[in-house]
Amino acid sequence: MFSSFFSTSPPIDPEAPNFHPVSSKFKDTELFGELTPKDTELLCTSSGFVTETQVFYTITEDGLSVWCQLIHSSVGVWYPTIQFTCKIFDPKTQKHTWKSINVTNFTAGSDRRSCKADEFTFTYKEKSDSDYPESYTIQANPAPDVQLFLEVSRPASASGWKIGKGDAGGHSHFGPDPSNPEGYVIHRFWPMYKASGHVVLGGQATPVEGQGMFVHAIQGMRPNLVAASWNFAHFQSWELGGVSAIQMEFKTTDAYGKKGAGSGGVSVNIGSLVVGRKLAAVTAETRYPGETTEEGSVKCRVTHLKPAFDAHTSYQKPGEISYEWAGPSLITDKPGTYKASLNVDVGDVEHPKGLIEKVDVLAEIPKVIKLAVNYVAGTKPFIYQWINPAKLSITEPGSETAVEASGFLYNEATFIS
Repeated sequence: MFSSFFSTSPPIDPEAPNFHPVSSKFKDTELFGELTPKDTELLCTSSGFVTETQVFYTITEDGLSVWCQLIHSSVGVWYPTIQFTCKIFDPKTQKHTWKSINVTNFTAGSDRRSCKADEFTFTYKEKSDSDYPESYTIQANPAPDVQLFLEVSRPASASGWKIGKGDAGGHSHFGPDPSNPEGYVIHRFWPMYKASGHVVLGGQATPVEGQGMFVHAIQGMRPNLVAASWNFAHFQSWELGGVSAIQMEFKTTDAYGKKGAGSGGVSVNIGSLVVGRKLAAVTAETRYPGETTEEGSVKCRVTHLKPAFDAHTSYQKPGEISYEWAGPSLITDKPGTYKASLNVDVGDVEHPKGLIEKVDVLAEIPKVIKLAVNYVAGTKPFIYQWINPAKLSITEPGSETAVEASGFLYNEATFIS
């Protein structure tokens, strides 16, 4: 797969496409690819440059944000680095707990979906013919003063998804030949789960009852070559029977685009809507620089508004962010198109709203990866993380009147170059 990774030979046609986005591979009616058991198996490769993550994002009804993440990083000839990270933020008290550790004695389970180390366990369970056919039990003790126990269960009516069916589903490929790529990006989602458990901080237990989402992502490429920026949005509401809206967007570097090197800046955005605890739509959109996007039946779009220079990060921080979704209904008795939109005010540089943290990426990633990734001199990747109350406006098929669902939005904006 990586035979061309270190090749210096140019493609036969230097203006041939060298990026093949998943968001353009499938027809509008074929965007939904239901996850198979293999899709959530851990790859845990030890060859090439591959970063694999599994992340569980949970939000409670009062806005407590709890997320935890497994990161399995393979860096060429070095032995893989495995990290466990978790972040807990209470917007009422503004208390912020962040732990990131390299784990010991990591092993994947025989089902390839469970895994454990001395510091944590993810245990996958399957219950066919149940209202909640899949679940993970998460137990973690990343520090003496931090313990985490959660059970997250996916509703049968909110299917796990990727963009497109089959082995090609979920994959964006880099390089002129998608059958022999220079690299790839994969995303697979549970768009909604119910969560139950508790966290213990400094000896004090806090119950966690909420909703959330799960993503299994794999980058088969150096991260500085994959994208110049990322956007992520995760909205949960308990109204209208249970609502979820997610988006994951990345923009390619200048090296990968429709006309080869120098034509990059391609935006790939994928997402979904859950309404009434049912997967209502899966959306995907590709936007090329300098091209006007035709308004169609499918939309998956994020827009940064009111940008202002942030001297701390040296990036243009948005003051507001808008998200839009539109896609064919997946609910059989509601044919047509689902649409949704959400605007969030994240404040200005001096007076942020809902800001959890500005994450200095290079300060957090393992040293071995930092040495292997040749970031441009002076580049300092940052991730803005926010959580805010928000309202999702939803227009159901056959209706011209939007309904609103109030909940919480956890969102990120990542600037790499």
